[in-house]
Amino acid sequence: MKTTTLVYPEESFEIRGACFEVYKEKGCGFLEAVYQECLEIELGLRGTSFVSQPKLELEYKGRKLQTRYQPDFVMFGKIIVEIKAVSALTDEHRAQVHNYLRATQMKLGLLINFGRPDGIQIERIVK
Repeated sequence: MKTTTLVYPEESFEIRGACFEVYKEKGCGFLEAVYQECLEIELGLRGTSFVSQPKLELEYKGRKLQTRYQPDFVMFGKIIVEIKAVSALTDEHRAQVHNYLRATQMKLGLLINFGRPDGIQIERIVK
């Protein structure tokens, strides 16, 4: 029997809690930028370690590219968090997080959707 361990469970729990608090306070219907700002405030209030919209360098065959990736958050220096405010997450959204993980060598991405009236949607994407 194969045992599966969650990647960064404590940190994920803390991030999820902050996201649930933002959703409880704001609900759905706002633009992604509103949730981005609210989550920054909530994370700050909780003392959570995060960087908002960092510019990630990309390389090709050892050469740095001018193009940069910019996820919504890097939390605890090891978790990519991408937020959306859409009616449904798509494979394109998931691919975006996969690309961030590949570009950073990080192991965990959280794709968080604030756009559903029936509650927040959080997907764990593990590399």
